[in-house]
Amino acid sequence: MLPRVALGQPVMTNHFHLFGPVHLLILASVPAFAIVLSKASRQSRASARWIRYVLGTLLALNELVWYAYRLHFEGFRFPEGLPLQLCDLTLWLTVLALLTLNPLAFEIAYFGGLGGSAMALLTPDLWAPLASYPTIYFFLAHAMVVACPLVLVWSKQAKPRPRSPWKVFAALNAYAAMIGVFNAIFKTNYLYLCAKPSGASIMDLFGPWPFYLLGVEVVAVVIFWLLWLPVH
Repeated sequence: MLPRVALGQPVMTNHFHLFGPVHLLILASVPAFAIVLSKASRQSRASARWIRYVLGTLLALNELVWYAYRLHFEGFRFPEGLPLQLCDLTLWLTVLALLTLNPLAFEIAYFGGLGGSAMALLTPDLWAPLASYPTIYFFLAHAMVVACPLVLVWSKQAKPRPRSPWKVFAALNAYAAMIGVFNAIFKTNYLYLCAKPSGASIMDLFGPWPFYLLGVEVVAVVIFWLLWLPVH
């Protein structure tokens, strides 16, 4: 979701320390935010509905502002500037789940969003300084994609259906296959299918391409199963 370099802006030192005080504060704030809003949502159906609508609207507006920002500084970039990453998919499905409580949208948002965006929060692939809009956007968008499904689950407004982890796993692999074809045609690297991120990530544990892809598949199955345990 985050472009490497925006036109018209100098490349600056990141000054972000992995698992430093600021990073740990960001990570701790996500479940705290979800707990507060899930408790507020349990007050009444009206409050639950309005919290969902506000969250969905804010998440969508935050993303649209980001698109406008990128368009202003970079122009329209094809093929590498499209919103095709897993986080882009789960973000818009999170918006749909918040506004409609669509079961499939919620399940992909829950398993894919918590699994993918939580990993992005743990090992962020950043290029801009910490106190800059791109980095603030990165953490805000990914944090909301993690927190919002938790709000829906903890407030008992949504729950994954039986066998949903495996259905979501199959759906995301189908999406990855389509993106793989796009990557092959246009020489892009969406979903990091062709190369690992430049920064530290869990993919580094599984060796070079294509072995890290198999490792990610195994990790995804484990994460989906762990996310399934407390809600089935």
